[in-house]
Amino acid sequence: MHLTRDPYARFTVVSGKNLRVPSQRIPAGIHVSINVDSRGRWKSALNVLSFEESVVWGDTVTLSSRASHAFSVEIRASYEADRMLGSGEVIGKLQMSWDELLNHGDEPFDISFPLVCDVHPSLTLRITIVHACDNQNGALSNFLLDSKIARDTDAGHAQFVEYVTSGNVSHLNAAVEHFQLVLDQCPVSHPDHAAALTNLAWARLGGFIRNDLEDIDVTTSLFRDALALRPQHHLDYPLSLYNLTEALTLRHIKKSTTADIREAAHLYRELLPLCPNGTYLRSIAAGPNGVDDVIGRCNNLPKDASDKGIQLRRVIIEICPLDHQLRPRALNELADAVEARFKQCGSIDDIDETIQLRREALSMCPEGHADRDSYLNNLAFSLVSCFNHQGKPNDLDEGISLHEEALRLRPVGHKYRDFSLTQENEDVDEAITLCQETLALLSSLHPDRHFSYMRLQQAYLCRYQILHDPADLSLAIENFRLASRHPTQGFPRRITEAIYWAEQAEIYQHESALEAYQMCFELFDSHVMTQSSIISWCEAATAFDGAQSLPVDAASCAIRHDHPLRAVELVEQGRGQQWSLASRLRTPVEDLESANPILAHNYLELSKLLSNAAQNNSATITDKATADRAATEYRRLTEQWAAVVAEIRDTRAFSRFLLPPLYEDLQVAARQGPVIILIASEYSCSTIIVPTSGDPHHVPLPSVTLAELTNLKDRFARAIRHARIMGPKVPRNDLIVLLRAVWDTIMLPIVNVLQHGLKLKFLSRIWLCPTAAFTSIPLHAAHPFKKNADGSKEPCLEDLYICSYTPTLSALVRSRQLMKKRITPSFVTIGQGQPGAGKGKELLAVDSELELVHKLVPATANRTTVSGDAATRAGALEALQQNTWVHLACHGKQDRIQPYHSHFVMRDQHLTLLDIMEKDIPHAEFAFLSACHTAVGDEETPDEVIHLAAGLQFSGFKSVIGTLWEVDDAVAKHVVEAFYKNMFKDLENGGVMDCTKAAWALNRATHSVKTKVPLEQRMVFVHIGWASQADSCLPGRLAVGNILEGHDL
Repeated sequence: MHLTRDPYARFTVVSGKNLRVPSQRIPAGIHVSINVDSRGRWKSALNVLSFEESVVWGDTVTLSSRASHAFSVEIRASYEADRMLGSGEVIGKLQMSWDELLNHGDEPFDISFPLVCDVHPSLTLRITIVHACDNQNGALSNFLLDSKIARDTDAGHAQFVEYVTSGNVSHLNAAVEHFQLVLDQCPVSHPDHAAALTNLAWARLGGFIRNDLEDIDVTTSLFRDALALRPQHHLDYPLSLYNLTEALTLRHIKKSTTADIREAAHLYRELLPLCPNGTYLRSIAAGPNGVDDVIGRCNNLPKDASDKGIQLRRVIIEICPLDHQLRPRALNELADAVEARFKQCGSIDDIDETIQLRREALSMCPEGHADRDSYLNNLAFSLVSCFNHQGKPNDLDEGISLHEEALRLRPVGHKYRDFSLTQENEDVDEAITLCQETLALLSSLHPDRHFSYMRLQQAYLCRYQILHDPADLSLAIENFRLASRHPTQGFPRRITEAIYWAEQAEIYQHESALEAYQMCFELFDSHVMTQSSIISWCEAATAFDGAQSLPVDAASCAIRHDHPLRAVELVEQGRGQQWSLASRLRTPVEDLESANPILAHNYLELSKLLSNAAQNNSATITDKATADRAATEYRRLTEQWAAVVAEIRDTRAFSRFLLPPLYEDLQVAARQGPVIILIASEYSCSTIIVPTSGDPHHVPLPSVTLAELTNLKDRFARAIRHARIMGPKVPRNDLIVLLRAVWDTIMLPIVNVLQHGLKLKFLSRIWLCPTAAFTSIPLHAAHPFKKNADGSKEPCLEDLYICSYTPTLSALVRSRQLMKKRITPSFVTIGQGQPGAGKGKELLAVDSELELVHKLVPATANRTTVSGDAATRAGALEALQQNTWVHLACHGKQDRIQPYHSHFVMRDQHLTLLDIMEKDIPHAEFAFLSACHTAVGDEETPDEVIHLAAGLQFSGFKSVIGTLWEVDDAVAKHVVEAFYKNMFKDLENGGVMDCTKAAWALNRATHSVKTKVPLEQRMVFVHIGWASQADSCLPGRLAVGNILEGHDL
C-alpha cells in the first residue's frame, strides 16, 4: 500500500465505548475531533451517550495523507446539544501517524486512550483508501473557533477536571474564575448565556459536594436562570431540568428545605418522559442517585393533608415504577395524607381512596415481608375509620381480622405488640397493663417512655369510647401531656403529639384544649430556634399536619371559653412567630447575642446539652445506678437552663424572653385606631376588635363558616378572572353580589360595634388583620349596594372608614416604632417593562407610569429613576437601600411553593422577597408596588401571609401599597396619578412628604377614578402598615354627601 499512489483516505469513526467523563458531569453528547496540523479540524456529529457509556457514530471524512505526517484524535464531551460553547471537555486525546492507521487495511480496528475513571476509553475506526476526495460526509474545516469565550470555557473545563481528579482547591478556584469570565462576556441577550450559567453553576456545585464551597443558594439560582432561558422545545431543556434537580436535592440535604425536594419531585415528573430509554441521562435520572433519592426523601417528609401536600404525594406515585421497592412506602404516605384530609373534611371519596391505596401497598408486601405487619395495621385503621363514618359491618370485620393477623406477626416481646393490642377492644385492659409494666422497667430519661405514653393515651381513649368513663379521658389527656413534655424526643415528634392532643381535646370538649395549644406554640418556639435560615424556619413551622390552622383554632378555643383577651395573645403568638423571625431575620437569641454574647452562649450551650443528654446516653443504660446518675444530671442541666433564662429575663429589654406577647403590649398597635382580627377556624368564625384602650370586643359571625369562606374565596377568584375579559363599562354584577355578601355577613356586624359600641368617628382609621380564608377576601371593598328609604345610598366600608391591613399586631407596633427616625426624603422609581426571555410579557405602560410619577413627586425630594437595562436585580436592591420612598412598576409573582422566593421580575435575575429581607434598609419609609400579586399570600400556609408587600414592611418600610391580583397597567396609571396627587396635595403650602397619609390618599384616589377604572382594578390596591389618623390628612372638613357621591359602578 503506497501513499504516493493513493493519497486520500476515507476515515470513518464507527463507535466508542468506556466513554466516561472525567468531571463526572452528564454530557449532552459526545463527539470525535480530528485535528490536522494547524490548518483544519473535523468534528463528528454530537451523539448521545448510552447507558453503557458507548456511542455509535458512523461518520466519515476524506483526508489527504499528504497534509501532515501526524495528527491528533480527540474524544470530547459537550454540555450543550443545541449550540456548543467552546470545544467541550476532553475525555481522551491521542497523537497518531498515517502509517499506524493504514497498516490496518480496510477492517475496523480499535484505538485505546489513556485511563479515565478506571477505564480506557476506546474508538472503533475504519480507514479506506480512495483515489479522490469526494467530501460526501464530511471535510476539514478551515475555521478554528479561537475566541476568548471559547478559550476561557475550555480552560475552565480543564481546570475543573484537574480539581475532580486531584482534589486541589486551587484548580476549583481557577475553574470558577474562568467560567465567571465567560459569563461576564455573555450577557443576558447572548446566545451562550445559559451555557455560561450552567458551567459556572456546575463548578460551584462540584465544590459544594466536596465541602470546598459552602454556598448552594447562588448555584441553585444559576441553574434556575439557565433553565428559564431554555423553553420546553429546547434541545438542552432535559439536561437543564436535571441540573436543577441536583442542586435542589443537595440544598434540601444541607438545609432540610421541604420546598426544594418538593420542587425536585415535580421537575422529575417533567424530566423522565424526556429521557429516552437506553441513554446515559436516563440511567442516572431514573437510578438510585436520581429520582430514587428524591422519592425516598419525599417519603420522609411530614404528613401534609393540604391539596399541595397530596399533589406532591401523587407526583411521587407517578414517578415511582410499579415494581419499585419504594412504592409501598410512597403509597402509604399518599394514603396517610388523603386520610388526614378525610378526617378534616369527611369526604367519603377520600376514605375510599385511602383504603384502595393501602390495599395496593399491602399487595406489594407478601408473607415474609419485613413490614407486612405495619401495612396490615394501616389498612385496618382505615377500614375502622370507614366503619365509623358509614357504619358498614363488613369494614369493621375486615379491620379486626387484619389487626389479628398483624398481632400474630408481633409475638410477645415484639417492640410494637402493645400498640397492636390497643386496637382490640377486648384487649385494651391488657394493653394498658402491658404499657404500665413497660414504663416501670424504663428509666425516667429512656426515649421509649415517650412511646409508652403515646400508646397509653390511645388505650385510655379506646376504653373511654367504650365505657364513657371520664376518668379514662382524664388519664388519656395526662399521657398526652407526658408525651409532649418528655425531653428525650426531638421537638418534631413532641409537636406532633401536642397537635394530636389539641385535636382530641377539641373532639371531646376537654378543658385541656387551651393548654394543648399553648404547648404547641412553646414547642414550636423551641424548635425554630434550631433552624439556620429563614426558609428552613418557615418549613419547620409548617411541616406538621394540622399546624397551619393552630393559631386560629387556638383563638377560637379561647373565644368559646369566653377569653377574648387570651384569644388575641394566642393568635398573635401563633401567627407572629413567622413575622417575628422575618423581621430582619433575627431570633430572640440573635438579639440577645448582640446585647450580651456570653449569656446567649450559655443559653445555647445548655439548650443543646438538654436536648442531647438523654438521647446520647439513655438508650444504653442497663443498670439503675447509671439511670439515677443520668436523671440527676438531667435535673442539674434543667436547673441551670432555668437559671440562665431567669437571668436573661432580668436583662433590660428581655423580660419576655421565650414568652408570648401580652395583650397590653399588643394593644399599642391600636393607638391610632382599632385593629380588627378576623378569625377563620373550623370550630368557629368570629372577629375580635382591639380598641385603643380597654378590653377587646368579640363580634360573633354566626352565619359564617370556614367552608363558606373557602367557597366565597373561590368565587371571588372566578369573578376576578371573568372581569379581566369584560369591557371597562360592563357592570361587574358577580363582584357586586359577592361584595354585598361580605358586607352583610362579615363587615356589617363589625361596623355596628365600631359605630355603636366604640363610638368611632366618621373616616377614622381602622386596620384589618385577617387570618386563614379571610386573607383571600377583599374585606376593605365590602359594600351594601343599597339605598336608604330617602333614596340616598348606603355608605360602604371605605366611605365610613380609612382602611389598612396588617399581617399581625406586632408588625404594626414595629412600623410605628421605626417612624421615630426620619430623614430627608429621597424618591426612586424602579420599572422593568421588558423583562428577560421567558420572564413575562412586555408591560407597555411602565415607562409612561414612571415618567408620570417622577413629575408628581415634589422637586424638593431627591428624585431618581432606575429602568430598562439598569433595572437589574443588583440595581434595584441598591436603589431600595439608598432611598426612603420607592415606586416599583414591573411583573410581581407569588411563589406558591416557597413564598420567600416570590419576586419582582428584573432585567437579569429575579429580585426575591428573601433578597429584600436580607438587606439592611435603614431609612425606608414608603413603597408603592404597582405590580401583580404583591399582597397575595401563600396557599400552603394561608394563616401566615408571606407576600411581597408584607415582606417590604418587615424589611423596614413603614407604609406599603400592594396589589391583590393582576393589575392592568393601562388603567392602573389612573389610580397611581390620583394617589400621588392626593399624597402631595398640601406640599405647596410648606408641608412635608409624609408616608402616613398613604391610606387616606389611596382611599381618595379610588373614589376619584370610578368613571375611569373598573371595579376590580380599583379594589386591587390595598394599604399595609402605619397611617396617621384620618383627621390629620383631610385638607378640610368633607361632608358625608361629598364622600358618597358617584357610587354607581
